Amino acid sequence: MARGKTLSVVFKSNHQHQGMLLPPDLNDLIPANHPVRTVNEILDKVDITTLLQQYKPGGTSSYHPRMLLKVLVYSYINNIYSSRKIEDAVNQHIHYMWLSGMSTPDHNTINRFRGKRLQKTLQPIFTQVVLLLCEEGLLSLKELYTDGTKIEANANRYSFVWGNAIKRNREKIKEQLNELWQYAQSVAAAEMDDTDPSGFDKIDKEKVTATIDKINEALKDKPVSKEVKQKLNYARKHWPAALDKYEQQEARIGDGRSSMSKTDPDATFMRLKEDHMKNGQLKPSYNVQVSTNNQYIVNYSLHQQSTDTNTLITHLEQHIKTYKAKPANITADAGYGSEQNYQWLESKRITAYVKHNQFDRQQRKRNKEKKPYSADKLAYDQNKDQYECPKGKPMHNVGTHTKATKTGYLQTITKYETESCKYCRLRDQCHKAKGNRVIEINHNLIRLKSRVDKRLKTKRGIAKRKQRCCDVESVFGNIKHNHHFRRFMLRGIEKVEIETGLLALAHNLRKKIA
Repeated sequence: MARGKTLSVVFKSNHQHQGMLLPPDLNDLIPANHPVRTVNEILDKVDITTLLQQYKPGGTSSYHPRMLLKVLVYSYINNIYSSRKIEDAVNQHIHYMWLSGMSTPDHNTINRFRGKRLQKTLQPIFTQVVLLLCEEGLLSLKELYTDGTKIEANANRYSFVWGNAIKRNREKIKEQLNELWQYAQSVAAAEMDDTDPSGFDKIDKEKVTATIDKINEALKDKPVSKEVKQKLNYARKHWPAALDKYEQQEARIGDGRSSMSKTDPDATFMRLKEDHMKNGQLKPSYNVQVSTNNQYIVNYSLHQQSTDTNTLITHLEQHIKTYKAKPANITADAGYGSEQNYQWLESKRITAYVKHNQFDRQQRKRNKEKKPYSADKLAYDQNKDQYECPKGKPMHNVGTHTKATKTGYLQTITKYETESCKYCRLRDQCHKAKGNRVIEINHNLIRLKSRVDKRLKTKRGIAKRKQRCCDVESVFGNIKHNHHFRRFMLRGIEKVEIETGLLALAHNLRKKIA
């Protein structure tokens, strides 16, 4: 056998430019257990009739929507969110070539399909996939774990509109207009009528224009200072247009939120955990609500409100409408614990494992000992409908009134007052009011909280609370940290909802593949 210097290096043969008698089959080049086959198999079972109805006859041929849907979902599974990068993948990546059947849609076609064709059609497709997974026994629609996360919008972080700023600017215009009116009356009282701008309930473009015209007419041929003339000219040129802009902005902001972005008017400025300037700055975002089971996303919804409390009912109503059935129970954190939510869940007979904002504090012994004379620690006699103050004196019912929350929900509040606190030794520790102590009690909220407390402290309740952390929060961690999706690609709430659906669909298929 040859040894030492007689050995030579042997390389494998490389026939780069040699032609093939028979071209290779892409199907043979993809392993049988590859994720792309799972995506193809599941989306082949989905009914896309509503998606096909988006296309009109006539004109040139179109790429098949099922193929485009597969390519989009597979791209989101592989952390490819840009339409241009998806175009490159379809032209260069063998798995995308197999999935698209060697079709090569450009980025405009992909973006148009994602932004327009999938509007109001992706949610039914997502629902069908969830039902297929449910038939396989991978998840249940009866037990839900709900939470929300805020994802940054595709908008300028520094161009914003605040609702309170619009109100202040309106008031400034009203005050300055009133000053001009008062000045005009002092100079030409005879020419002025009784239309005082300070009496306007709401100042608008037409009223301002008419008032400025009256002031100019009254001051005509009168000795007027240069400063007032400049103010009137500025007001005539700028105030009507500014008020018109404020009206449009207020209509766009609506009643449910306090701000909006100029580059994406549907986005609201919210406080995110990812703080790029390290100063607690707000950023244009959307509130994504998700219900999961076994770490599969069962339902998703998009909201413009920054607080989770006001999103639960809308989110669950969508779930019931989508699946034609209500869940047996729901588990959520303290951000959802409100009287309105508890009452709605009780009326729908959905078992609520939902904390209220004082639940965790009440579990600590140190916090129980704090404020020994607070209203929740006073004894209540239901038969006499009266409380007992720390000194043992009765606190009588002095009246009931209703109070509306920001969402319009009416709460019933009952007031109780002590007979006399004048010579009580515990007065300084009991309360700081000048007169007798008065407490306000929401009996319905106390009843609902008591039921939830008992339920959460049972063995099943403790298990549900532990399961919630690893069931729904891990989904957000997987999407945002593992798959690097922290900012939407599209603008406008309708298009962002499509992107949210693609994220949810990709997450479910990714988990099934794993």
